[in-house]
Amino acid sequence: MSAASSGNGGGDATAPFVSQLRSRPGVIRIAGEGQPSITLRAQVLEVWDTVRLEVPPTEPVLAVKVRALEALYPEAEFHDDFVVKLNGFEVLDENASVTESGAVDGSTYLIARRRRTPIRT
Repeated sequence: MSAASSGNGGGDATAPFVSQLRSRPGVIRIAGEGQPSITLRAQVLEVWDTVRLEVPPTEPVLAVKVRALEALYPEAEFHDDFVVKLNGFEVLDENASVTESGAVDGSTYLIARRRRTPIRT
């Protein structure tokens, strides 16, 4: 039995499996039928929820952010109030494609408020 099949963590997880972890059921499809696509996760920190998206590699990061906010946080008034992070770093050019931002099949974008709102007790 190999390390991958024995559960010892030696194997690579596939993007479809990784993208299903703690995500809402279903997939938001931005890619057209037959168009090359990658599967991403987008997590909106304020609502502690995640969606899966199927997007063309050339899709702008901004489009992913807007679709994720529409699905998870519709009361968010301005998408400019939110930043997108990948691997802990802010994506500074949201007009860049998802692949230009460094995302690969199975990547997760973290979407969070640009400025934290104070908690009042």
